[in-house]
Amino acid sequence: MAPIVLPFAAALAVGLWGIERQNSMWRDESVTYQVAHRSLGDIWALLGHIDAVHGLYYLVMHAVFSIWDGGLLALRLPSVVAAAVAAAGVAALGARLGGPRVGILAGLVSTGVPMVQQYAQEGRSYAMVYAAVVWATYFLVRALAQPQCHWWWPYTGALVLAGWLHEFAALTLAAHGAALWLLRTARPIWRRWTRCSAGVLGGLLPLAVASVGQSERQLGWLGRPSLTEWWHFAAVSGAGLLLAWMLRRGRMTAALDAQDRPLVVFATTLLTIPTGLLMTVSLVKPWYVDRYVLYTMAGLALLMGAGLDLAIRRCQRLARPWRAGVAGLTIVAAVAILLPWSLLMRMPESRKDDVVAISEAVDRDAREGDGVLFMPARRREWLMSHSSVYQRLNDLALAESPAASRTLQGTELSAVGIRRQILASDRILALSDPAGQPIDLDRQEAVKRRVLTADFQVCERTRLRGAQLVVYARPGKCGQA
Repeated sequence: MAPIVLPFAAALAVGLWGIERQNSMWRDESVTYQVAHRSLGDIWALLGHIDAVHGLYYLVMHAVFSIWDGGLLALRLPSVVAAAVAAAGVAALGARLGGPRVGILAGLVSTGVPMVQQYAQEGRSYAMVYAAVVWATYFLVRALAQPQCHWWWPYTGALVLAGWLHEFAALTLAAHGAALWLLRTARPIWRRWTRCSAGVLGGLLPLAVASVGQSERQLGWLGRPSLTEWWHFAAVSGAGLLLAWMLRRGRMTAALDAQDRPLVVFATTLLTIPTGLLMTVSLVKPWYVDRYVLYTMAGLALLMGAGLDLAIRRCQRLARPWRAGVAGLTIVAAVAILLPWSLLMRMPESRKDDVVAISEAVDRDAREGDGVLFMPARRREWLMSHSSVYQRLNDLALAESPAASRTLQGTELSAVGIRRQILASDRILALSDPAGQPIDLDRQEAVKRRVLTADFQVCERTRLRGAQLVVYARPGKCGQA
């Protein structure tokens, strides 16, 4: 119990630090906020059309907001707690495989990883998935040590939970299967694990069926992994494999003995296999985003925790003044590396956009009854979580609201209908992506651009984080607007 307390408390403290991110929220969190505030019937209808992969998370957040509608704090607090539970799980796993000190160090490393800090303060499901996968791995390790005991049940349950929070958590099964193969486990254990894996896949089958039909709408915006993403994966995996090699070499100095070999195996397979598989599949069917496999950072944390433990063992051979100096330098280096990243994660600039700043700009420039256009239509999510601002405006292109249409951003009129609505307006606020971004080429988006250019003039342009707000009026009437 002791090794998990410090990492849990540290992760909780780090997660609560700057949790409101200077009163900012990006568009994915805005989706969570507005969907979680719908009725259960409306959420269920939405999931039949899109976002089934996030269905369980939306239901959890609906319950949170039903109990306490605490704004940004309520939106992000579940992720903070989940990241703390994940840090405790990494600590428990490290302690089980490498000893209490390895566990504490690994849990603290998990807390400090910049990517984990980012999603610990985000109103999305990824920190919860991370926690569920880590504890599933812990339960598997316990099951290997006591094959006849009950640990297989929580292992299966934790992976089913992780998968319902995000189905790409099922890739954990590939990592676990590889670990069992590398550890040359006995056939009876393989049979039990195979049955559990079948149970996990069976439990996720309804979600898989629903989400396959939604995949184009859900992930159609993704491209194949970029060269930068491949380099990033190679660098992180290479660092992990280098640590694993160093730890294996350290066995001669008792850093790892034969019974601790599973730490290196479980850590390296978890770090490399889910991401590698998803990126490879994405060469054919683009599905890869790094946050979908956030849980692989547990493997890196375990390796770094064991590496720090090895370094401490080596330093114990030094004289006391030298030990103090090395410890001090290590702490200073860690703070120098992590503090800038930690500060950045708590700033609006760490996300693609800021719907709070966008809504404030709209509120400042809007007049009662002004028309508003979202270019493209999916940017309607920028105002969906700020209904008091949105309701002041006339959404010119909207055919059906998000709730009525069972969608995230609503449905729009035909190109003819949009043209008619624009021409009936005198003053329009247009919200669009920053200049230089790809534009949608469908007829509805094209008619927005064409009519605004031909029949209106730009009165004011405000550049915002990840967006721009342009005020249009009829020619010669900007001064009256």
